Amino acid sequence: MDRLDIFVEVPPTTYDELQCKPKGDSSRIIKKRVDAAREIQNKRYDGLDIYYNAQLTPKLMEIFCVLGHPEQKLMETVYAKMNLSARGYHRILKLSRTIADLDNSENINVSHLSEAIQYRGMLKSH
Repeated sequence: MDRLDIFVEVPPTTYDELQCKPKGDSSRIIKKRVDAAREIQNKRYDGLDIYYNAQLTPKLMEIFCVLGHPEQKLMETVYAKMNLSARGYHRILKLSRTIADLDNSENINVSHLSEAIQYRGMLKSH
């Protein structure tokens, strides 16, 4: 499980939920966001022989996953409380970088880290 980046538990759907109109963005809108994030990554990694955030090495993460002070404090706390390995820490940063790209944000902020940590937290319960 340490090698999975995202783990989401989905509860069973009730009949009443099936009868309701879907909430949230359409697949077309989500695809546009993903395409835009891919374009951001293509530009960022142009000439580096990598194509997406999951391929970042620890050295490249020092360049492309720089955290501000609030983000560093959050990761320090999470690292200790979740007893993360170096691999787990790096996976959270890479996933946070992707979430920031989907949000069209140049920087990784606390909300991006928090979302990535939530996915990681679900791994610990299984």
